Amino acid sequence: MLKGKQGRFRQNLLGKRVDYSGRSVIVAGPELKINECGLPKMMALELFKPFVIGHLIANEHAHNIRSAGRMIEAGEIAVWDALDEVIKGKYVLLNRAPSLHRLSIQAFQPVLIEGKAIQLHPLVCKGFNADFDGDQMAVHLPLSDASQAEARNIMAANVNLLKPADGSPILHIEQDIVLGCYYLTYQRSVTDFDNPKPFYSLDEALMAYDQHAITLHTAVNLPFRGEKRTTTLGRILFNEVFPDDFPFQDDAMTKKKLANAMALSYQLYGQETTAVIADELKDLGFEYATKSGISLGMNDFSEVPTLSKMIEEGDDIAANISEQFDQGFITDEERYRLTIENWLKVDAKVQQTLSDQFTTEDTSMSIAAISGARGNVGQVKNAVAMLGVTMDTTGRAIELPIKSGYKAGLTPLEYFTSTRGTRKTMIDTALKTADSGYLTRRLVDVSQDVFTIESDDHDPGFSIYRIDADEIGVSYASRLQGRYAAEDVKNLVKRGDLITIDIAQAIEDDTKLDGVKIMSALSSTSVRGVGRKSYGVDPATGNVVADHHPIGVIAAQSIGEPGTQLTLRSYHGGGSAAAEDITQGLPRVEELFEVRAPKGQAYLAEIAGVVNTWNDGEQSVVQITADEQSKVELQLKGRTVAIKSGSDVAIGDVIASLDEGADPLISPIAGKAEVAEGTIIITPSRQSVVKYEIPSFKQIMV
Repeated sequence: MLKGKQGRFRQNLLGKRVDYSGRSVIVAGPELKINECGLPKMMALELFKPFVIGHLIANEHAHNIRSAGRMIEAGEIAVWDALDEVIKGKYVLLNRAPSLHRLSIQAFQPVLIEGKAIQLHPLVCKGFNADFDGDQMAVHLPLSDASQAEARNIMAANVNLLKPADGSPILHIEQDIVLGCYYLTYQRSVTDFDNPKPFYSLDEALMAYDQHAITLHTAVNLPFRGEKRTTTLGRILFNEVFPDDFPFQDDAMTKKKLANAMALSYQLYGQETTAVIADELKDLGFEYATKSGISLGMNDFSEVPTLSKMIEEGDDIAANISEQFDQGFITDEERYRLTIENWLKVDAKVQQTLSDQFTTEDTSMSIAAISGARGNVGQVKNAVAMLGVTMDTTGRAIELPIKSGYKAGLTPLEYFTSTRGTRKTMIDTALKTADSGYLTRRLVDVSQDVFTIESDDHDPGFSIYRIDADEIGVSYASRLQGRYAAEDVKNLVKRGDLITIDIAQAIEDDTKLDGVKIMSALSSTSVRGVGRKSYGVDPATGNVVADHHPIGVIAAQSIGEPGTQLTLRSYHGGGSAAAEDITQGLPRVEELFEVRAPKGQAYLAEIAGVVNTWNDGEQSVVQITADEQSKVELQLKGRTVAIKSGSDVAIGDVIASLDEGADPLISPIAGKAEVAEGTIIITPSRQSVVKYEIPSFKQIMV
């Protein structure tokens, strides 16, 4: 009765039927502006019925509600005129289930259309995670003036251009638009920049283009925005979309470069101008994707001439590995590992060959893949060359690679081999949606009471270190930008001041600054919420976060929303004991939030040295003997040193820690410790020996 989606709570109490709402299939509306949606006339008439009746009575087309209702049923001309009047300036809300984050509900101005499908602007699809393969969306009408004002100022698509999770542009220019922009700006083999055709003006060049004297890819020399430029006509047309002071984009515009241009536009001009630029790029992209005449045929999937030779080499190496196993030189586990590595190398070599081919070709397939519009080199390799190594249902690689591609066709055995991983993927997709939704609900449950409050000036701060940024592969500046400094940093920023892009870049450029203390939600001392300065800049707007902002729910949604894309199952070495599970994807995220002890931890070498291994009954023993010269260097990362320089330490001694013993740094070997700037170096006093007893089902990698 109570539990589950169909239970009393979620079905009847939290989920109610809504008046002034509708639902229909969505189709693309490429001619719409970014804050518009196409609403079927019959749907709009039903949604706005009370307003239409009010308008008919006010303008004396009807005497009472009943006669106005009869006029609507009869479909009189006055009714449609009234509908046109009442929808002016009004906003409707569009929602696509599942509503995983706040961009799943956005407001649009309705444009009346014929037909029964709702038209959606192509650039807002990313926020809704919508496509046009049969998706349906619900439409709701906010009735009061206050709710209309909220829809216009807070929920309209043209003021929600950034993703609340990370501040990246949500206006993703992709597929046909990318194809059109790339076709317009790319450099063909016939483009000769050494001998450009001179023109007095852009109009003269366009006239020559209309007369077929030049193409979009002809090198031209003409004045553009007060500067003589040697470029292609297509690139001039592309740059016309941007304001006069925007840097000239003299490059083939791939998906990545278009995203960078949009991010720069947002930074320079803000939301409204960027929305207009995106709209114009959309029109330009669609126009030139159509004019390009790019289509796809079998001949666009060009073969790899050296494929059979590369596969033969792989077969020879695989046969050699099997022979070594038969003669007892390697174990079964090593044979398996070496075989998989061999075929992965062959696969990578085939892909690299195809990638090199792509750069010299000028086919529809290479244009689509290089531009980032659709597909990639890996998918083309699967079609024309070989599928390579596939996974079984447990996620373990199958030794027998698929040596054929889809174009040539798979053998019955290869086809059967490929079905195993494919079927698992299909099942996982169905199952993980529910799991991801459940994780989001639990995260919202624990974090829904967390809001921002007026500044918390007592925040002691939290240190962000350069070395941590390097380890996770992001720039140091990106970790500091948009936060407030918790201490004075040289002459760059004072405590309580915002670290802007320029200041963050200056800190990154100064290599002497290893760590900076910033105010953080982790160090905020307020019990009523998180201080605005502790939270920093709101990624969704690029401005300082508003007071009483529901940051808890936003954080929960930001983790839950991409959760659907994560894999579901925990993989393990096919058929081996469950203790060897390597937890990945969604279960790993749950494990982190529930602070469970992870299963199947890896055994990591604590010291460098010479390895000896032997079997001891049901377990293996790995012994590492350290070389006397092998020093161990440990980073302090802001910890306070707890020993004197030159003192002797034993294995397991605490040599440094944060306040009150938190996050201790422990000596992995016995020896003499020297304290240097930011590090402790331990030199072994004698040969240290570390012994590990490893269960038999674990794979030893040394």
